[in-house]
Amino acid sequence: METATIDRAFLARPGLDVAPDLLGSVLRHTTPEGTVAVRLTEVEAYQGADDPGSHAFRGRTPRNAVMFGPAGHLYVYFTYGMHFCANVVCDVDGTATAVLLRAGEVIEGAALAASRRLSARTAREYARGPARLTSALGLGRPDNGVDLCAPGSPTQLLPGPPVDGGRVRTGPRVGVSGDGGDGVAFPWRFWLDGEPTVSPYRPHVPKRRK
Repeated sequence: METATIDRAFLARPGLDVAPDLLGSVLRHTTPEGTVAVRLTEVEAYQGADDPGSHAFRGRTPRNAVMFGPAGHLYVYFTYGMHFCANVVCDVDGTATAVLLRAGEVIEGAALAASRRLSARTAREYARGPARLTSALGLGRPDNGVDLCAPGSPTQLLPGPPVDGGRVRTGPRVGVSGDGGDGVAFPWRFWLDGEPTVSPYRPHVPKRRK
């Protein structure tokens, strides 16, 4: 029997509420190659027009349109000319709130994930970081906008076993430039303490002009 997806109403809340509650849930993606599922261990919240670190801080564009709703869709974007990253859209329509999926543990389809992540030295590195996570799952530009709550969708967000709230940690977001990278004002990265799949923290380092 197929597991029911996370309810859309659960995601139609502020991203800062949704983000820690997504820890332990499962993102499952099926392609002609097979299925890979990742249990989420690290996420980051982005709050649209109120967040200088968000893609939507300066308004709606063709690139970030999916972020503006409705909740429960996947926002996939291309970065650094080489990687895709995936976000779960949250809150009510028009708020451009999303949660970046930073890292997780592959719990289904490990062999397929390994074939997509040939540089990984151990299984914990298959989805340890946002670009690695999308690579292990086989997500890309065609998956931008997919409905994670729809029955039969090839990409689904599923509930996982309950998480001990005492293990949830929070801190600065990784590699965010400018005011949005202020860990005191925006401690909007959430992770499960003791999980080996959580990515290492790296602050944003401005590029030096030659």
